[in-house]
Amino acid sequence: MSATRIASRTVLLLGLASLGACNTLDRLENVGQAPALTPIVNPTTQANYQPVAMPMPTPQPEVRQANSLWRQGARTFFRDQRAARVGDILTVNIDIADEAQIDNTTTRTRDNSEGANLNKFFGLETIVGRALPGNPLPGVVDVGSTTSNTGTGTVDRKEAVKLTVAAVVNQVLPNGNMVIQGSQEVRVNFEVRELQIAGVVRPEDISSANTIQHTQIAEARISYGGRGQITDVQQPRYGQQVYDIIMPF
Repeated sequence: MSATRIASRTVLLLGLASLGACNTLDRLENVGQAPALTPIVNPTTQANYQPVAMPMPTPQPEVRQANSLWRQGARTFFRDQRAARVGDILTVNIDIADEAQIDNTTTRTRDNSEGANLNKFFGLETIVGRALPGNPLPGVVDVGSTTSNTGTGTVDRKEAVKLTVAAVVNQVLPNGNMVIQGSQEVRVNFEVRELQIAGVVRPEDISSANTIQHTQIAEARISYGGRGQITDVQQPRYGQQVYDIIMPF
């Protein structure tokens, strides 16, 4: 093995060890303490924040009627209480009930055989006979292979999530659609449950109670998980995860 490859592998192992050490140190510092909640910050000031760019239709001129107090797009005579501007809050109702069943079976068999007759092995049979005892030449160029592969896969998945979360309007697109983002954290003893949602909504889909269903959110991103002692026990150790990634067999 070359010195370059040895050095690169050494650097990789040291990097993995340092990552594991950092995680271990963080866990040791938090022993006996509840998981910390994420502070509330302005998402537009984060380093990974990117404004959403969506295809926009051709703007249509707004039709106004003379001597009318009714505002176009409003559902009530008085001020519309639905979210419409940056910073407004609306409620998102999440009711996911997915079920999927998949059953696949694959069978593959292949048998190959090749042979070539080289008379007296190009005149080298005497040399080969002296170097190797016995009679090594017969079948020296015969090649054969047999492959058999059988695969069976079954998926039986049921998911049910029913939650409610408040989201904030972060951006209003030129056509009036709004980009929303919301998060919720609940800590019970030493376990934190996190709920995050983001996407694009139409003002017309927001109900008079200022709520919207998750099925009416375009480009919806819904994440529900947790962190804490229970989640940590359920996860395999980082050494096992690295082993599963780099092990080719």
